[in-house]
Amino acid sequence: MLKLYAGARSRASIVQWYLEELSVPYELVMLDMATGEHRQDAFLAINPFGKVPAIVDGDFKLWESGAILMYLAEKHAGITSVETRAVLNQWVLFGNSTLATGVFIEASREKEMPRLMTALNNMFEKQPFIMGDEFTVADVAVGSILCYIPIMLQLDLSAYPAVLDYMKRMTERDGFKKSIGAR
Repeated sequence: MLKLYAGARSRASIVQWYLEELSVPYELVMLDMATGEHRQDAFLAINPFGKVPAIVDGDFKLWESGAILMYLAEKHAGITSVETRAVLNQWVLFGNSTLATGVFIEASREKEMPRLMTALNNMFEKQPFIMGDEFTVADVAVGSILCYIPIMLQLDLSAYPAVLDYMKRMTERDGFKKSIGAR
């Protein structure tokens, strides 16, 4: 069974959300970050940087949330086209880097957030999910970052009603409720 290594308040909940969406059985291994459990040799053998999330799937070890999301998409969601894989990678990287930085790094928020949110709002006015009409790993990557905003920051998103509607739909998903929503 796949093991997901996590810590409180970590991006492991993003991976957990996708595992729930895919109905992939997994064991959640919560590491006590306060006591340095992630710095012990047993975990450093999985991720030498001592960061979560990380997974062990049989003999295969992988860390970094975006890489794990794409691995799960390819293994369990039937991604076969190189073009589809590239576009999904684009959105996962966008969520983890561009969007997260534009929202959560205070120094760049004033400049970046309106540009990012306006583009996303325009997109969600035309389609229900990142890739169109179907929920994908891209929605987990981008949706998780958006849904962290009300959890971690007090930002007014009222100028972006389609983004707010998207966020609401994401938080209503069973997989979200069992992962990010349960923390």
